[in-house]
Amino acid sequence: MIEVRISRKLAGCGRPFTLRADFTSNARRVVLFGHSGSGKTLTLHCVAGLARPDEGVITIDGRTLFNAQADGSPRVDIPPRRRNVGYMFQDYALFPHLTVRRNVGFGMERGPWRLGREGRQRVDELLDFFEIGHVADRYPADISGGQRQRVALARALATSPSLLLLDEPFSALDPLLRRRMRDEFGSLLERCGVPALIITHDPDDVDAFAQTLVVYAEGRTLPPLDFATARSGMPSTVEMLEGLLLEGAVTPR
Repeated sequence: MIEVRISRKLAGCGRPFTLRADFTSNARRVVLFGHSGSGKTLTLHCVAGLARPDEGVITIDGRTLFNAQADGSPRVDIPPRRRNVGYMFQDYALFPHLTVRRNVGFGMERGPWRLGREGRQRVDELLDFFEIGHVADRYPADISGGQRQRVALARALATSPSLLLLDEPFSALDPLLRRRMRDEFGSLLERCGVPALIITHDPDDVDAFAQTLVVYAEGRTLPPLDFATARSGMPSTVEMLEGLLLEGAVTPR
């Protein structure tokens, strides 16, 4: 289960912005949907420990990653490396000077250029699992977009995280490849069995992955929805999402 109840104020961005995210879910795949600039990526950064909320709480499977509340409970702020989450960045953020093998194992290295025996075995398992062993000694610039996506996902899984954070996983792909990779990516997520928090502004991603849907509107989250139930009474996912975004825009702050 993931619980996120946080707020964070930003200044100096042209206009003040306040994130107020509040959702809880037991689903294996939680999709955060909203327009660009609505606070989705900031939420992922807070979960990963790359940004610090002003107040609130973040828990994964009962483990508190962050706690700063006015109820007198102890303050908690687990460092990013100890949060046991895997992060797949929007542009994949692969290291261009490292081979595929080195990229996958980067988070497990004990020191410069060194992996222990278990680390090497884990990398080999992931290369086989994602069927990228044949490009293990190539560099990111020398492989396809779909292969780069697999490398990024393998790297995010290398440390056996309890939660995957996926930031717009298909935005870096061209439209034709994007459609094909959605099916493949969904199958990979099912096979690896790790819960995922996925952000997107694409209704097709919502259709493909959402079990729980959290809609962002101007920095606020609407109450989380069971996607299958919410979708069943609507003509299309697009119309459902448009209605939710309109609801968020007119709901008093």
